[in-house]
Amino acid sequence: MTDTGTAAVPGTGPAGDFPYRLIATDLDGTLLRGDDTISQRTRDALAAATAAGAAHIVVTGRAVPWTRHILDDLGYDGLAVCGQGAQVYHAGEHRLLTSVTLDRQLAGVALAKIEAETGPLYLAASRDGLDGDVLVGPGYEVGGDLPALPFTDASDLWSAPLNKIYIQHPTLSDDELAEVARQAAGGFVTVTMAGAGVVELLPLGLSKATGLSLAARRLGLKAADTIAFGDMPNDVPMFGWAARGVAMANAHEELKAVADEVTSSNDEDGIAVVLERLSA
Repeated sequence: MTDTGTAAVPGTGPAGDFPYRLIATDLDGTLLRGDDTISQRTRDALAAATAAGAAHIVVTGRAVPWTRHILDDLGYDGLAVCGQGAQVYHAGEHRLLTSVTLDRQLAGVALAKIEAETGPLYLAASRDGLDGDVLVGPGYEVGGDLPALPFTDASDLWSAPLNKIYIQHPTLSDDELAEVARQAAGGFVTVTMAGAGVVELLPLGLSKATGLSLAARRLGLKAADTIAFGDMPNDVPMFGWAARGVAMANAHEELKAVADEVTSSNDEDGIAVVLERLSA
């Protein structure tokens, strides 16, 4: 892990009548609606909570290169936890504060063990850094119009430091693939599912909770100060860390099972529903 200094971020004062000093929100399927926008109602609810002294941190599975343009479009200038906790990014300063990379030798062993059970996988990988490319191999399907760099030579996958490897399978479901991967390689990497078609291999022990705890510490805040919102199994560790976890109505059943509350969907202002109630 590298650390390039501390960040001075507004919104860390006493939270007034708002019961939490930190609001942690996942991005896709949670803060963002299906069209990748944030409703005015949700913007207003977050603005009211931050005006009361709460800090807002975006916590996403996307690495910085796939997150930065969204944060810029939103006018977001605080801390963001990216890459499933691998990166703490200062959006206002466009600066990477911390970064954790994947042990490529262990990742290679993990892939071999998984493919011994599943047969060949479709692969992609996220290179480290502010401008790290996402490499995409034959057969791997990238959702949306996110930028990616195709590769055909497997050696290209390992030629630079990585934050994560993405895996897909031609016939196994995401849940099935994630379970097989955990059973086969859970002692070498962390396996998580972040969305449809998004099963990831991460540095062992890494999770959104890891990155969120680092970001919160920079703000002088703790788990007990935190309410977290999410929608997928990769949000489970974040819910385990935060004082309160709120799942969206569209959330995966695995996350709903550990949530303290289920709110409306991301397309129905689920974050705003909760924040408005807590601010009343």
